[in-house]
Amino acid sequence: MQIQPRTPDQTGAAHDRVYRSLRTRIMHGELGPGEALTLRGIGKHYGVSMTPARESVRRLAAEGALTLSSSGRVSTPELSNDRIEELAALRALLEPELASRALPRAHFALIDRLEAINQGVSQMVARHDASGYIRMNLEFHRTLYLRAQAPAILAMTETVWLQLGPTMRALYSRLKRSEPPYNHKLIIAALKAGDEPGLRLAVRTDSTQGLRLLKN
Repeated sequence: MQIQPRTPDQTGAAHDRVYRSLRTRIMHGELGPGEALTLRGIGKHYGVSMTPARESVRRLAAEGALTLSSSGRVSTPELSNDRIEELAALRALLEPELASRALPRAHFALIDRLEAINQGVSQMVARHDASGYIRMNLEFHRTLYLRAQAPAILAMTETVWLQLGPTMRALYSRLKRSEPPYNHKLIIAALKAGDEPGLRLAVRTDSTQGLRLLKN
């Protein structure tokens, strides 16, 4: 049987699939800081040729989710103290703004959804599932921020999350959580009360407090 060559559209579709899946894995902390990857390994994992794997890596490197050395080594980032502080500062600026914009649209259905997600966070804590915890935690924040109707700010925020994914995994291991973040309760309480200053403070604290514990 003759194998037909892939068309550019097929190659593009493969690249996009690999990029999105690998991006999600990095954001959710499924890969630790400094973890090495190879194009051959990526291609084998996703069942694609080297070209989609290479394009996906280049795209993720441009977003700060992967690092490329001069020798061609691919790895997840190991963040310096200064970089952690910088990304924490970005979260402190962007996320309270998103929450504030979401507040006028924080109806009962949203609050119920956030409480349900927080139950999922509790389940991941009980299982000691690091990547599951990160995934559910980000879902909690994204669900709230989507109500802000500010896609540009949210896109910037997700890029910060992406860069922090492996570091967040290391943070989870260090904190050894036994319960969901207390600030989630404060966020929900502020939404119920329509308390914008309280909401901004709870979101800022939740998004930055843990990161600063990682600094050496």
